[in-house]
Amino acid sequence: MKLFSITFFVFFIINLSYTQTKKNVFFEQKILTTKFHTIDELENLKKGALIKLYTDRVNEIITVIPYLALANEAGVKLLDIGIKESSDHLKLLNKHHNVNEGLLESTEGLISEFIPYADTEKIIWAILYYEEVIKKIRIGANGNF
Repeated sequence: MKLFSITFFVFFIINLSYTQTKKNVFFEQKILTTKFHTIDELENLKKGALIKLYTDRVNEIITVIPYLALANEAGVKLLDIGIKESSDHLKLLNKHHNVNEGLLESTEGLISEFIPYADTEKIIWAILYYEEVIKKIRIGANGNF
């Protein structure tokens, strides 16, 4: 029984610290685009695959833009940029994460309903445009604009 209690306690502490680290991060690596495309690569894809790429790029832009003046890299925490991790700050960040999740779900629904009606060429153009925006975001304020 003692071993069970100790194991449970350790698991609880690890879970609590993991949850807290997630809350104070502006955005995570998993939202970021890992591959950029050429027009030739995109022209060889079917519309469904293009819509998935389109959705992923829109999600990244929606997620990163609010934090652009603070951080353009994933995993940046409040403390990393000198913001105190007060309960008010953590609540506000958590609230924004929850609202953003709802926004992303709504946006994905809108995209899946309407973008299939768009011309394939326009979807490709939009993906390339979004990828350029993402590249500029990643360059940051000290990059070559």
